[in-house]
Amino acid sequence: MDILNQLMAGFATAGTPINLLWALAGCALGTGIGVLPGLGPAVTIAMLLPITGQVEATASMIFFAGIYYGAMYGGSTTSILLNTPGETGTMVTALEGFKMAKNGRAGAALATSAIGSFVAGTFATVLVTMFAPILAEYAVRLGPPEYFCLMLLAFTTVSAVLGQSSLRGLTALFFGLALGLIGIDQITGQVRYTGGVLEFMDGIEVVLIAVGLFAIAEVLYNAMYEGRTPVNLNKLNKVHMTGTEWRRSWPAWLRGTAIGFPFGTIPAGGSEIPTFLSYAMERKLAAPEHKKEFGTTGAIEGVAGPEAANNAAVTATLVPLLTLGIPTSVTAAILLSALQNYGIQAGPQLFQTSPDLVWALIASLYIGNVMLLVLNLPMVGLWVKLLKIPRPQLYAGILIFATVGVYGMRQSSFDLFLMYGLGLVGVVMRRYDFPTAPVIVGLILGPLAEAQMRNALSIGQGSWSVFIERPMSATLLAVVVLVLITPRLLAWHRRS
Repeated sequence: MDILNQLMAGFATAGTPINLLWALAGCALGTGIGVLPGLGPAVTIAMLLPITGQVEATASMIFFAGIYYGAMYGGSTTSILLNTPGETGTMVTALEGFKMAKNGRAGAALATSAIGSFVAGTFATVLVTMFAPILAEYAVRLGPPEYFCLMLLAFTTVSAVLGQSSLRGLTALFFGLALGLIGIDQITGQVRYTGGVLEFMDGIEVVLIAVGLFAIAEVLYNAMYEGRTPVNLNKLNKVHMTGTEWRRSWPAWLRGTAIGFPFGTIPAGGSEIPTFLSYAMERKLAAPEHKKEFGTTGAIEGVAGPEAANNAAVTATLVPLLTLGIPTSVTAAILLSALQNYGIQAGPQLFQTSPDLVWALIASLYIGNVMLLVLNLPMVGLWVKLLKIPRPQLYAGILIFATVGVYGMRQSSFDLFLMYGLGLVGVVMRRYDFPTAPVIVGLILGPLAEAQMRNALSIGQGSWSVFIERPMSATLLAVVVLVLITPRLLAWHRRS
């Protein structure tokens, strides 16, 4: 009953006219960004992070959550009509959705995608509402050793899972950790690693890193290496499903939700794995007369299941983000930096220190789901027209917004040089398959992990054995070791 009362209070906050406008703006912008290939919620939120200096915390987090959600909805449009996923989570949608579109069933594919996203998003939000406060209550009992090991687990899983190789992921992580050490030591007050540059005394702004590595790098990379091929758009018919398509879709939506939610809650999560698992399951469980549609004319279950899994996983990322302060995706890492801009520390105490923000954010997910369903079903033709925007003008606009936003933070030309320098670093990282998410995770969680490690060593009177003497921290360390060695053991087994 207490959770219900807090959720109702959250609806009262999220339902104010100004917050409803922010939610609508976020959902609309997110849908548009999802439709445009090559962009995504991480790039968009990174580019808009400077608004945290002007907008109240609850409103901006509702806005950012709307962008995150909306991009998942919009990303399926390009997957189905162009065979060009707007987001990595919609890659699987393109397998069957594009074949359906080629055979004149684009409307049905878009309908099952939008409704499946709504069903999965709503069910996943209910699960977030029920389980996040309980997890936060248990997490409060963790001490510095457990927190350090938990952050170590986040470092290893994010680095090992994202990108083409664990070595590249760990290299990106250590780059982020190194950036996080620049500035004044929080505990001793000593200046370190500034190289005598006064602008580095306060450390490097997370906003600046995020905008440089994501927005600037994305634009430069696309301008140099992609976007040079002509676009062939499939014909869009009326967005609706027949009775048979409804009957084939709803079990896939439920199965996709059940697969996607757990993957979003774990540090090794993300939406790519559950969407592939959902697709494999739908292909296996399809009726004999429908199996032949997979890979040929397009099976609607192959769109419905992965889209539901994608949206459930995205919603579930809020559980570890809000309760443990651990991001399980690139966009979640950017959302964490947005919270830090307000001086709000995500983690177990968040439900006690900022309950109004947390419950308003959760309530806004319910509201945003309804908004996105309305925006995507009747207005899909409008979003498709965004694909006609010329790439040079689009990329130029993003560069202008990013430059104005970062310069507006401190009116510093040094920040602009640093941002574009990091943008070039981001291009090199993308070119050689170095994931950028571990850089942000290392930058944000690195100083926190350092503080927790020092506190744990103080508790253990300088002895490192404090991390293995406590059952929870020892278990987490064992999981870290498993995460690092399991892929190598599997690779060795395949070779032998």
